Amino acid sequence: MSMRETAIATLHGRLQTALATRNPAPLVLRGETVPQRLPLGGLVVLRDGETVEEAAILSPLAWAIEHRTEVEVTVAGPTPAARNALLDTLLVDVAAAITTDRSLGGAVEWAQPGAPEFEDVEVEGAAAARAASVPVALFFTTTGSPLA
Repeated sequence: MSMRETAIATLHGRLQTALATRNPAPLVLRGETVPQRLPLGGLVVLRDGETVEEAAILSPLAWAIEHRTEVEVTVAGPTPAARNALLDTLLVDVAAAITTDRSLGGAVEWAQPGAPEFEDVEVEGAAAARAASVPVALFFTTTGSPLA
C-alpha cells in the first residue's frame, strides 16, 4: 500500500471511530456510493483529493509530499438553526479527530484541517440540507517514488 493510500485510509478510519460515538452517528464513507437520502446523523464523505506539492530532498533521495483530501459534511434538519447546529458540531468533531493526533498514528508527519466552505444543497427526502467541505492537508515523506 502506498504512503498516500495509507494516510487516506488511516484518516478515514479515524473519522469513522471518532464520529461513531455520536447519537445518531453520521454515515462516514470513502469510495462508496452516496445514499440518496441523508441519514439522521448526517453524511461525511472523504474524497481522495490530489497531491499539491512534491519536493525532492537530496542525500539520501526522498520526497516531501503534500496531499490534500476533502472531507464533505452534509446534514439535514427541520430548521436552518437545527441544520447549522448539527453541521457545526460535526465540523468540530472532524477537526478534533484530526488534531488529537496530527500524525494519524504515524501514517503522516502532519495532518492539518483547513477552513470549511459552506453551501445549501437540495437532497431527496429532505426539505433542505446544509453542507461544508473541509480541505485536509496530509504531509509525509517517502524514499520511494513520489507516486508512492
